[in-house]
Amino acid sequence: MQTFLDALKDAGIDTLKLIPFLFLTYLLMEFIENKTSKKTQKAIQKSGRFGPILGGIIGVFPQCGFSTMGANLYAAKIITLGTLFSIFLSTSDEMLPILISEQRNIKEILIILGIKVIIAVITGLIIDLIIRLYRKAKKKKLFEEEKIEEICDKEHCHCEEEGIFKSALKHTLNIIIYIFLIT
Repeated sequence: MQTFLDALKDAGIDTLKLIPFLFLTYLLMEFIENKTSKKTQKAIQKSGRFGPILGGIIGVFPQCGFSTMGANLYAAKIITLGTLFSIFLSTSDEMLPILISEQRNIKEILIILGIKVIIAVITGLIIDLIIRLYRKAKKKKLFEEEKIEEICDKEHCHCEEEGIFKSALKHTLNIIIYIFLIT
């Protein structure tokens, strides 16, 4: 029992040491996302066949809700399934702050991110190719465009309303729970 309590104590201390760094990291990420998210969404919508490439590259940069945005764009039939998979596979929201907080070598982090992007892009392109060939055989379109305004209203993200400080605090608390449990 004492060993378990010691492990909890050590995990708690290690986790507490990371809170300031993680909060500042998420605050910076929220600031960047707040300034770039609309541009990112428009770029992906216009990407067409190159969607998996763009989704894989953009997805690797940590952004709160980027995978959710991708899911919403897919649900609205604005992006393809391959683009959605590319976004999901390359997204690094929790991984990157953990690697940075563990003081990993920047070269190691870049290699991991590069592998994620390559796997995401290839997977997305293959999925779209398979669907395109299937739809061509069945004489159907790859996807139909629809409006997304209603889906955005249903998302209830509230990040813009709450501001980047509160949003960064929420994300920090969420990741701290993961770190504590893993530690």
